[in-house]
Amino acid sequence: MSYYGYGATSSSLNSAVNSSVWVIISFILAIIGGILVYFLFLNKKNEGKYNGFVGWLYDFLSFKKMFLEALLKITYLIIAIYITLSSFALIEVSFLSFVFALVFGNLMIRIAYEFSLILLVICRNTTEIAKNTSKPQIEKSAEKE
Repeated sequence: MSYYGYGATSSSLNSAVNSSVWVIISFILAIIGGILVYFLFLNKKNEGKYNGFVGWLYDFLSFKKMFLEALLKITYLIIAIYITLSSFALIEVSFLSFVFALVFGNLMIRIAYEFSLILLVICRNTTEIAKNTSKPQIEKSAEKE
């Protein structure tokens, strides 16, 4: 039986304590799990060892493949469609604001996404250059023969 509302307060306090304990336990388990996955699964000697889904998971967790480019393209399309459709609501306000939002809104979002994609292309090209130049000179001369 709850007198003067004390039962509801202690129940919510217990719930908050239980949640915070679980958050701390989750944090500790995440640290341990991350360290174990890094040293046991993502070890350099395991590179190329896995096939199928586990190989894909290895590439995903070791950042061999970049998924940000596809994600950026999808979000660009979503935002461009949103800007285009929402600009039609401005026709009632004024036709000039509609055209401004339609043209310049899409132009600005396109420029912003192109800059972010340029950074990804630079990253990809730099990685490719580093991969091609990391071979010792002896191996390169042996390949030419």
